[in-house]
Amino acid sequence: MRARTRGRVRTYVTIVAASVIVGVAYAIFVSYGFQPLRTAVIVGGIGGGLIGSTIGGLDIFYFRSRRGRRVAQAPFLVSVLVKGLLYGLVIAIVVVGQVPSRLVSVYDPASFLARNDVRGVVFSVVITIAFLFVLEISQLVGGRNLRHLVMGRYHTPRVEDRFFLFVDVRGSTGIAERLGAPGVHAFLNRVFTLAADPVADTRGEIHQYVGDEMVVTWPVSVGRVSARPLACFFGIEAALDAAAAEFHRDFGLAPRVRASLHAGEVVTGEVGATKREIVFHGDVMNTASRLEHLAGELDHRVVASADAVKRLDGTDRYSLKEIGQCRVRGREQAIEVYAVSL
Repeated sequence: MRARTRGRVRTYVTIVAASVIVGVAYAIFVSYGFQPLRTAVIVGGIGGGLIGSTIGGLDIFYFRSRRGRRVAQAPFLVSVLVKGLLYGLVIAIVVVGQVPSRLVSVYDPASFLARNDVRGVVFSVVITIAFLFVLEISQLVGGRNLRHLVMGRYHTPRVEDRFFLFVDVRGSTGIAERLGAPGVHAFLNRVFTLAADPVADTRGEIHQYVGDEMVVTWPVSVGRVSARPLACFFGIEAALDAAAAEFHRDFGLAPRVRASLHAGEVVTGEVGATKREIVFHGDVMNTASRLEHLAGELDHRVVASADAVKRLDGTDRYSLKEIGQCRVRGREQAIEVYAVSL
């Protein structure tokens, strides 16, 4: 099972488990003194599980599939409206229809839960809206970044040893002239969408998109395993190659990418007031960016600094060709660089 799929499954299981707990808590709270505790626990757990498993499954597996992305990538209000109507229907069927009670043969029209199904619908809708809000925010800032912001991990800046992979779409200026602004936006969006799976498969974090460039990062302890940053780049290449026919059909050309890899210590912390963001400061970021330009000048698909290569395990599957000491703009000292290929 791919790492991205495992991540989705973990998220799904967490949502279902949380839904069961919330359902049980709600059922106990509203029926305390009116219904046996055991009945409330069973009915609430089944109800929460049915709602959580259905809505979680739709949001995580269907709306993130190729077919479902049409809704997920629609204008925000349209996406929310479609999901809201669909999820509201699920909630109404489960709560108003008293499906949990019927499944365990304890349905009683005179029971407290049955007489307060409107309250149950309202409660379920509120919880679902909160769930959707968290998912949408995590899509905007990234799941890991959201956790770090909520937990305050980088409220106090800390020094970290990290890999940085700068992935650039080659010939983007010519592509922009050929496709125009809306066309190049659609082109780059599809490139970055296809790149998401290899990033997740190698446990990378997408730090930012800058024009036609994507910056991916790993803590060294995570990225060094099986040379994950290199696996990420060649995984992106493979994904784009597999979609080449679709790109030619829709845009008249297929994308080509190049990349640079560097590693070292950076200071990681939160910045901003009205808009907070986790950023990385240090020479490593600047050098990685300069190396990407060097890759273009030397016409290599991917170049890696010696600082990055020496931190990687499992590089034997790749061909590392020593380019030598190279000077990059902004650095007084030359840096040892390798060209990497499969």
